[in-house]
Amino acid sequence: MKLPFAESWKIKMVEPIKKSTREERENWMREAHYNVFQLKSEQVYIDLITDSGTGAMSDRQWAAMMLGDESYAGATSFFHLQETIQRLTGFEYVIPTHQGRAAENVLFSYLVHEGNIIPGNSHFDTTKGHIEGRKATALDCTIDEAKDTQLEIPFKGNVDPLKLEQALQKYSDRIPFIIVTITNNTAGGQPVSMQNLREVRQLANKYNKPVLFDSARFAENAYFIKTREEGYSDKSIKAIVHEMFDLADGMTMSAKKDGIVNMGGFIATRLEDWYNGAKGFCVQFEGYLTYGGMNGRDMNALAVGLDENTEFENLESRIKQVQYLADKLDEYGIPYQRPAGGHAIFVDASKILTNVPKEEFPAQTLTIELFLEAGIRGCEIGYILADRDPVTRENRFGGLDMLRLAIPRRVYTDNHMNVVAVALKNVFDRREEIKRGVQISWEAPLMRHFTVKLERL
Repeated sequence: MKLPFAESWKIKMVEPIKKSTREERENWMREAHYNVFQLKSEQVYIDLITDSGTGAMSDRQWAAMMLGDESYAGATSFFHLQETIQRLTGFEYVIPTHQGRAAENVLFSYLVHEGNIIPGNSHFDTTKGHIEGRKATALDCTIDEAKDTQLEIPFKGNVDPLKLEQALQKYSDRIPFIIVTITNNTAGGQPVSMQNLREVRQLANKYNKPVLFDSARFAENAYFIKTREEGYSDKSIKAIVHEMFDLADGMTMSAKKDGIVNMGGFIATRLEDWYNGAKGFCVQFEGYLTYGGMNGRDMNALAVGLDENTEFENLESRIKQVQYLADKLDEYGIPYQRPAGGHAIFVDASKILTNVPKEEFPAQTLTIELFLEAGIRGCEIGYILADRDPVTRENRFGGLDMLRLAIPRRVYTDNHMNVVAVALKNVFDRREEIKRGVQISWEAPLMRHFTVKLERL
């Protein structure tokens, strides 16, 4: 008999979580203005709002923290982190930042200017915000197949080479760089193939444009290349990672994902002018170049985390738990972005809450209903997150409208996934009774989903 799959780690420490009553959750949700970001963590039973900074660090990471060098300049922790990043990516220049959006802020302050157009694959919210906040345009060139949530193809996060070349032909003088997000979060945690990265590189060379990778989940992307793309099954994750970054000129990184730390990020590049241009903004916004918003102890933990999470066994444990939840949803007939991605399940709200019009935000309504059902906090990746068109100020309803259930790394067991699946099934079973959604009573002009206030209809 074949042995069942088991995680590649064992539990050394636990943290208690509390259940609540339906009445309590209804009161808490009203007080939070139906925005799950405004809930207190103690009000949440199973927290799947994000996998960013919510993972459990290893014993080696905790040990490394005790050796952190907190010197203001020239800390040994920085050089340890720098060496790890250089070894994994091949990029010579490294600037630490306190998290991914800070890396974007520092680098984009140098690269992005009013009127620019930045083509890429489904820019995530902070990326798009940093672009549009500078009066530039984030141009989505993702393959059309990503919009069909029930279509199963192995690399649904790919850039469409035809769309990209059309953009390069039409806007060449306005494009400072091409960005590729690995994995493609907005499209449902979907990976990008090595072949597609090569195609992007070829077009970039043809039109003399640099390529930037948004690399929050680069290790998970490498896992999918190893397991899904011909010619890579015998290669190590670290070898695949290096080959991926050979096709880019630089990267921004939210290390709170695939670095498995609670806080941290960085910029890495092979381009000296990018490094020199970003240095001043790092000092202005983050801190000195050898800490850039991070403590020495966190840089030590990140160096270990990057090394650990570019090993197959660690990634396999994580991604198979996401697949486990997907399999349970398949049992219950609940539609999600297929195939299951690397870090989350993206439930297709538009196929579930068919009585809720798009103007009343079905995915946000589903997010609220799941919390009221069982205290489970997910996150809307849909029409509220899409923000308004910066010119017309109309809501953008053209993309997918999904409830993301992001699984923290090394935190929950499969029993927690069973609870999530059954709770979602209970909502799914009464979906015809849910006929109204929510409306916005207050919103910020940019990246509104974090602070929006809503009213139930």
